[in-house]
Amino acid sequence: MSSARAPAHAGHVRPFEQRDLDAAVALWAEVTAGCQPPVFPLADVVSALGADHLALVAERDGVLTGAVVAHLQQDHAWILRIGVLPGARDEGVGRALLDALVEGLAARGVRRVSVLLPDGEAGAETLGAHEFTRRGGVSYYHRELTSGGGGDVVERLGGRYVAPGLFESLAGMEREKALIERRVILPLARADLADHHGVRPPRAIILFGPPGTGKTTFARSVASRLRWPFVELFPSRLPVEGGQAAALREFFASVVEVDEVVLFIDEVEEIAAARDGRPVTHAVTNELLKLIPLFRERPRHLLVCATNVVHSLDPAFIRPGRFDYVLPVGPPDKAARAAIWRNYVAQITDEDVDIDRLVETTHLFTPADIDFAARKAAQAAFERAVFGDTPTECSLRPDSARATVADFLGAIADTRPTLTRAIVHEFETDIVTYARM
Repeated sequence: MSSARAPAHAGHVRPFEQRDLDAAVALWAEVTAGCQPPVFPLADVVSALGADHLALVAERDGVLTGAVVAHLQQDHAWILRIGVLPGARDEGVGRALLDALVEGLAARGVRRVSVLLPDGEAGAETLGAHEFTRRGGVSYYHRELTSGGGGDVVERLGGRYVAPGLFESLAGMEREKALIERRVILPLARADLADHHGVRPPRAIILFGPPGTGKTTFARSVASRLRWPFVELFPSRLPVEGGQAAALREFFASVVEVDEVVLFIDEVEEIAAARDGRPVTHAVTNELLKLIPLFRERPRHLLVCATNVVHSLDPAFIRPGRFDYVLPVGPPDKAARAAIWRNYVAQITDEDVDIDRLVETTHLFTPADIDFAARKAAQAAFERAVFGDTPTECSLRPDSARATVADFLGAIADTRPTLTRAIVHEFETDIVTYARM
């Protein structure tokens, strides 16, 4: 298959990476501004980025100048979105992207490539140069469905789709990742195979553990892997006026309209703590106890509740039948801390940093604590580059050293760990008493 080759100054074409998502979305928005809306919506494009499809970006001096995404259907591929910044079109970026895309698709056994372009969108000339043939006599029809999918409901509830790749990007915590993937994600993602083996996909789970261990991130990563919308219910935002129980009932009634969803309730003890006789607490907890079985009746719906104090939850709330699993998300062990530190150090500096030393000095640190300390070390190196040795006089030194082991150790010393030995002991006790894995 011959085509016009891109000039050498077209920049560097490489596979799409998760860190490119925001820049790619901004690029596509810029190149389609003032034009007819693209045929394939952005949600479809983002979904393809996380699946086994093909996405490439063109980069010049660290700036994305073009991006293309193709969706594979056996030996047929559809180009969902292609865009090149106007200032880079004369540099052959579009041709370079198509060259690499066609080669990559051919290597995967693709025999036919199709693309739908709105009238007026740039790119037709480049496609012609790559032996794409315009097919006449074809009309494109589509219909917007205003019911059944629940997209408007998700938006009204403040939900959104989580970018793909979040689960895979989680550094460390391999024990928790394996547990959540095997017990939660795989039975839902491969429901037919699970049914064949008599496995019932979970409908509701509880994540418990000390603050800052990543419970919210794990909940979002499940939605990312499943490519389901993520909706969060904030107990503290339930309006008191009119009754919190009624507001909770109305929220759940809206959620069940959605075809598929991960519903997340953080600090669920606020509405599911052991009933103490107070009328409001009693009414809200009772309402939640009635709503969960109704929620469980919907396939492709998952309720994820998180709590720092699992022992404070109402016994009726946590019992089997309402929740399939009660999973601990604990402090990172040495291996997990090492993986987390390696991830941050690689992003922040090219200096030689003793990871083992950082691990040993962060025994009671949560992933959130490590994140704070890493950012603090990066900030110290940044300020040193700006101010030099005098904190009041700006003297930019772009060649100054990036963060060193001393910066990391200093940041660790200035970070108050979330955990105490008492908290860790309580968590270990809770695992024995409440975990259901």
